Amino acid sequence: MSLLNLQMLLETELEKITFPEHPKNLYDPLRYFMTIGGKRIRPLLALLACDAVGENPKKAINAAIAVELFHNFSLIHDDIMDEAPLRRGMQTIHTKWNEHIAILSGDVLFVEAYKFLSLNDPAILGELLTVFNQSSAEVCEGQQMDMDFEQLETVAIDTYIEMIRLKTSVLLGCSLKMGAIVGGASKENAQKLYDFGQHVGIAFQIQDDILDLYADPDKFGKQVGGDVMANKKTILALVAEAEASEAQKLTLKTYRAIDSPELKVQKTRELFNQLNAKEKCEQLKLEHNAAAFNALASLEIPEENKKQLFQLATDLLSREF
Repeated sequence: MSLLNLQMLLETELEKITFPEHPKNLYDPLRYFMTIGGKRIRPLLALLACDAVGENPKKAINAAIAVELFHNFSLIHDDIMDEAPLRRGMQTIHTKWNEHIAILSGDVLFVEAYKFLSLNDPAILGELLTVFNQSSAEVCEGQQMDMDFEQLETVAIDTYIEMIRLKTSVLLGCSLKMGAIVGGASKENAQKLYDFGQHVGIAFQIQDDILDLYADPDKFGKQVGGDVMANKKTILALVAEAEASEAQKLTLKTYRAIDSPELKVQKTRELFNQLNAKEKCEQLKLEHNAAAFNALASLEIPEENKKQLFQLATDLLSREF
């Protein structure tokens, strides 16, 4: 099935999801959030993995939806913790309603994810639950690490990579592995697809960190420079810190105290440019990109079956917004 047809299948099935009318303050935010778009990368990967190992991708639709609902649950809660005003160019739930409503609405999506996961064949449900539960816990571990970084003066680049592996990458790997399990793949091929997803996820997050400061604001859908405004320890910030002289480190520290968001972003970007932080981060992204495609190449399936996964990953890692 073509990528376009898989995307259409996914959107059709997601549109079928309904929520009760009452309490309105619990379910209206979910109706809103589920209709403001999103790339649908994770559920699409589940369908593509099932297709790649030779099974009808429709068989993986419930696993795909479970992953997408969990992902949206995590975004709702992440936006609260990050105090983010926008998601996909629209108001976040805690901004449009309030934090208490956003927490409860997110919790409901977590429950809905398990509802769809439970619709899978009982013969493989235990295996799917093992993958899903592990990945769900790891996403939370990654988010906690990210928040803990705010209290640390310095963070090692390897530690940061482990954080984004947990917070972002494992769910991509989970999507692919669950699609492979539904499709009847061997344990070896399922693991290789998981590894492919992990490295794509790390490269994807590095690119996301770069775009946060360097994206076209008309295309990005979020505040450009939001990570700098929040003094977040992104890969850009950590690479810049590692490359900076003692005087430049002191300058970066003074920039973090600038009150004007626009001036803070401008000055920080200028210093990052001097340190070639963007170029060094792009090189790191390419290393994980290569590891992802090596895992894909080692899959013991027909080469033709790998093409759509290869194309999707290529598109993701070359995006500009």
